[in-house]
Amino acid sequence: MKILVLNASPKGKNSATIHTALYLEALHPEHQFTFLPVGQRIKSYEKDFAPVRDALADAELILFSYPVYTFIAPYQLHRLIELIKADGVDLSGKFASQITTSKHFYDVTAHRYIEENCLDLGMKVIRGLSADMEDLLSEKGRQEAEYFFEQLVFSCQHGPFVTPYAKAPVREKEVYRSHLSPVDKQLNKDVVIVTNCADEDKNLAAMIEDLRAALPCQSRVVNLREFPFAGGCLGCFGCAAIGKCVYKDGFDEFLRTTIQSADGFVYAFTISDHYTHSSFQCFDDRHFCNGHRTVTHGTPIGYLISGDYQYENNLRMIVEARAEVGGNYLAGVATDEENAAAAIQSLAENLAFAMEHHLTRPANFYGVGGMKIFRDLIYLMQGLMKADHKFYKQHGIYDFPQKQKKRIWQMRLVGSLMAIPAIQKQAKGKMTEAMIAPYQKVLDQVWKK
Repeated sequence: MKILVLNASPKGKNSATIHTALYLEALHPEHQFTFLPVGQRIKSYEKDFAPVRDALADAELILFSYPVYTFIAPYQLHRLIELIKADGVDLSGKFASQITTSKHFYDVTAHRYIEENCLDLGMKVIRGLSADMEDLLSEKGRQEAEYFFEQLVFSCQHGPFVTPYAKAPVREKEVYRSHLSPVDKQLNKDVVIVTNCADEDKNLAAMIEDLRAALPCQSRVVNLREFPFAGGCLGCFGCAAIGKCVYKDGFDEFLRTTIQSADGFVYAFTISDHYTHSSFQCFDDRHFCNGHRTVTHGTPIGYLISGDYQYENNLRMIVEARAEVGGNYLAGVATDEENAAAAIQSLAENLAFAMEHHLTRPANFYGVGGMKIFRDLIYLMQGLMKADHKFYKQHGIYDFPQKQKKRIWQMRLVGSLMAIPAIQKQAKGKMTEAMIAPYQKVLDQVWKK
């Protein structure tokens, strides 16, 4: 089988991820592997797409290889997908799968993003391999990679393939025109609207205009297409110790002084390729100059989204998860799908209320699970990620369960007592009462007041 490996890591041959594909190539000389360093050469492929087009046309199986960045694929791969779709190369009927490495922080949303775009192209998509960054160094990890490839080859011949997602119905998009009247600016707050609005994004531009009118405070717009990005995140860890990016385009300073200084954030974009234009992904990835630090914790956020958001389940997960992991109160998502004016008005009011009252909410699974992955990662890598380690110590993020020694001994005592038949008999039916007794005490204190 002719296998094309699209190496989307900006590190090229020095990528940890690509070594899994190289390992599989060494194990299976009966298959023809071709490697294309699309992550390193994305700028050159923007000028001349012919090498990619020829390689895609010749391949039977296309294997996307990349590290997971910021809930999704790296900017470089995001941009490649745009180029593939714009070129119109016919990939229908070809097989597609993926190999990623990460610490399993939202690898599921990255995989779904690639799957959905491959399905757009008419490809037969086979579930990929999501490996830990160090899996290839262990016997178990190498065995899992071998099993993945065996299943991959079998699936190319027999299936199963990834089930197609629910596509939005084909319909003419309604034109949204701004018509909300400006309100008095009574709230002394600053909202920054971060967008990648292009000239053709008429609906989005009108939505931004209406939101600014409806907000009872000052607002400003930052268009990412106007920032002179020198490139996407390189994953070089140059910023890990000092928090400063190796690029000299000034993005880290721009991020901290122009955007993160605001009292509230609104992200505004038009849906394309199951996310938005790659300029936004470049912005997302370059946030790594902040490492894994939730530096905007407590700042409320909202979204203005033009497009069929209701059909983009993976995007909806990303929007919610970003708020949960960052500790940001999600004030709402306004779209132009139905009554956009009412949705924008509601978003403006909720965002203002959240800023004024400093609203927070307990993290759900998205936030708790994501931060526990980071907690363990930073603790192990504290020698390299010094800024992250200092931040996590200062903010009590190292909440390891083994620190709760009193609780552990209490449970051991209860477990030992419950192992005694006589105690079991006496405790029958009373365990629930004992469990809720502390909660009842809280209610009693309220009633006494």
